[in-house]
Amino acid sequence: MDEKRPTEAGPSRRGGRRAPALRFAAAALCLALAGSPAAAGPAAPEPLSAIAVRMEQQKDHARLVFETTAEVNPTVFPVADPYRIVVDLPEMAFRLDPEIGRPAKDKRGGDDLVTSFRFGHFAPGRSRIVIDLARPAKIIRAASDSKLETPRLVIELEPTDAASFAAEASRLAPAPAARTAAEAPPPAADAKPLLVIDPGHGGVDVGAAGPHGEQEKTIVLEFARALKGKLEADGKMRVLLTRNEDAFMALDERVRVARQAGAELFLSIHADTLGETSVEGATVYTVSARASDAEAAKIAEKENFADRAAGLERKSEEAGEVGDILYDLTRRETRAYSHVFARTLIAYWQTVGHLNKNPSRSAGFVVLKAFDIPSVLLELGYLSSNRDLSRLLSPEWRERAADATAQAIERYFDERREPAQLQASAPSQAVATTQRPQ
Repeated sequence: MDEKRPTEAGPSRRGGRRAPALRFAAAALCLALAGSPAAAGPAAPEPLSAIAVRMEQQKDHARLVFETTAEVNPTVFPVADPYRIVVDLPEMAFRLDPEIGRPAKDKRGGDDLVTSFRFGHFAPGRSRIVIDLARPAKIIRAASDSKLETPRLVIELEPTDAASFAAEASRLAPAPAARTAAEAPPPAADAKPLLVIDPGHGGVDVGAAGPHGEQEKTIVLEFARALKGKLEADGKMRVLLTRNEDAFMALDERVRVARQAGAELFLSIHADTLGETSVEGATVYTVSARASDAEAAKIAEKENFADRAAGLERKSEEAGEVGDILYDLTRRETRAYSHVFARTLIAYWQTVGHLNKNPSRSAGFVVLKAFDIPSVLLELGYLSSNRDLSRLLSPEWRERAADATAQAIERYFDERREPAQLQASAPSQAVATTQRPQ
């Protein structure tokens, strides 16, 4: 950008009266320059970024190319069940259309080796690219090419057999990452109850996507923040978010954070998609070994796939079954309280929200399986529904829906303080007269 240079001042028409003004302006300019980033020292380096990407495919070859602002040293390994290639990188800003790697809705090449890919934040200081495969593939090349003016990260793949893929996956499997301690809020002198709000997905795990690129991970985080603000403003409880930024978190890690923090209620927030665009409205889920219906089973299957979407391997659920046996009494009581809260939440959403025609459902959600914490999953609506999508993108609707949810949570904890009133009751008359959002 061209700078406008100040021109030299000519003779003043009023003698020397212009000189003081010029001296004042010059002094002000010097002060401004002294406080500018250039005067303070060299500017911070630009963050490592990916600025363009393209996929090139033939029958027996696939080439994924990311244009980057600097060279990177990737760590690449295959993961089975399903077949994927994972590319780990230093922390990187992906200045790309997040929809670019999704499979085309109207066409999918029958011979394509790669079906889709995604990218994003994975862990502190780390980003990740996950490449979904139609069949087993071997890594031919994964390196930065800096011969051109713009560095390029090139990943080249070719087909292989299942046995070779499994052997390579075993050989290159990274060591499990060390767990970090949960950041629990400080203990409260008045022993206020602790609620953990879990905004679903995040980072490389985008979750569901709307027709115009709307992302579930962003919508649910905005709602969680609004809900947290309302509850903290009332001052009746402590609130912890499992994630407060666009960051990936594994399903069992979300549960671990809640348990380590001493949560007394766990609320997971989601906004999924369905094949039927006519289905709309909020749905409240509790955990069960058998899904209440086929739609609930589909939603749970998609949500439980979140870890694999981020390139993690499928985990055995044997530990959960052992926990059910050892703590059966606690688990039963916990699930009873979960149903109490679910009914309370539905009652409040009936008057100030928008409910699905079958709002109370259950399925085997991994994130709801803490045996000692009442846990509920709130599906705010469906990105596949135009009416739901309009509501989910409305700040006004978000505030009203968050307010209804906050009231339901407070009502639940009030009832917990009175064991004789464990049975769910309808919301108060004052709430029943609250205006219903459009």
